[in-house]
Amino acid sequence: MPADSPRPQYDCSKCPGYCCSYPRIEVSDADLKRLARHFSIEVDAAEKRFTRVWRSKEGFERVLRHQKDSVYKTICRFFDTDARRCTIYKARPGVCREYPDRAKCGYYEFLKFERRHQDDPDFVPSA
Repeated sequence: MPADSPRPQYDCSKCPGYCCSYPRIEVSDADLKRLARHFSIEVDAAEKRFTRVWRSKEGFERVLRHQKDSVYKTICRFFDTDARRCTIYKARPGVCREYPDRAKCGYYEFLKFERRHQDDPDFVPSA
């Protein structure tokens, strides 16, 4: 978030990782280098191990691989599905660093509403 942005009004530690379940978590060249450094491997090895090609009408992009998840069906391969948090937080891709790019996260607002409505502080809507 830019320095002049309002302070975040969400708490990722209270979310089950919704944004990490997005099927397209783009990985730039700089992100790939950061991941390779983090794991002390070559960039080519990081690309093969951690990413795949996403094909769309607009073309192709490099995205993070996923793993199975009990909450969202699949989730980022670097997401700890038991602790519900990122395992590579300091090396995470730029798109993750920027999300949600505003003071409020729409999913977190929805989650807070549902938890109040259900009178259950741990409620997670299922798909």
